Amino acid sequence: MRKLLIALSLLSCTWVSTSALAEVPEPSLRGEFTQGGIIVGKTTEGAQVTLDGEPLKVSRNGDFVFGFGRDVTGSATLSVTYANGDSWEETFSISEREFDIQRIDGLPSRVVTPDPEVVAEIRQNSAEVWEARQPRTDFTYFASNFIWPAEGPISGVYGSQRVLNGEPRTPHYGVDVAAPTGTPVVAPANGVVTLAHKTMVLSGGTLIIDHGHGVFSSFLHLNDIHVEVGDYVEQGAQVGEIGETGRATGPHLDWRINWGNERLDPEFLVPARR
Repeated sequence: MRKLLIALSLLSCTWVSTSALAEVPEPSLRGEFTQGGIIVGKTTEGAQVTLDGEPLKVSRNGDFVFGFGRDVTGSATLSVTYANGDSWEETFSISEREFDIQRIDGLPSRVVTPDPEVVAEIRQNSAEVWEARQPRTDFTYFASNFIWPAEGPISGVYGSQRVLNGEPRTPHYGVDVAAPTGTPVVAPANGVVTLAHKTMVLSGGTLIIDHGHGVFSSFLHLNDIHVEVGDYVEQGAQVGEIGETGRATGPHLDWRINWGNERLDPEFLVPARR
């Protein structure tokens, strides 16, 4: 009897030891921890996720997303608390990138500083764009594989910046695709239209699509817009046409990606193109 009790005790100890050594599952992460990078994550149902202590929106199926703006530096700590109370945490370094800086001097002041009336209209346009990017819907279209919204060579890249007469201007937060006016622009992923404005001062024909969880695509300088606010669009469906409306030096599409207030590099979402 005593030998039996000892044997059972050893079995019990073995079971507890194996359970204690069980590894906590890591979330799946797709993307690059770099300036302008976007990370698409997947964890288990019911898990809670934070980035540097701030909660991220997590879908019922465990999908989540986050990203880093152009000038973010240092590191980021991602934490996951599972439904059973287990937790996982890791700190990632955010790699820095070199961006193209172009300096132009000797320009007339009217080119550098627009008229007050124009400035007022630009501010109104900016307010409309900001409002269109406020929804935090439950859509998880951001988790799909994106496609390029237009065919053509890249003529401008994310993060580049001009310094006019010694004054740094706002960096370029999109990727430019050069193509003739009228070239189709398609939805890079499923989503819902939150803005369709044909005459903005700087961006001309401007379209914004919500992909869920604060991820938005913006399409600038469109010659025509084929959808309306509230429309659901599927990946590959034509939503507009390339143009040179607003302040543009030639026909092209300026495609941008936002996650909340962070402006991200669209090229991280699609196959490389040069």
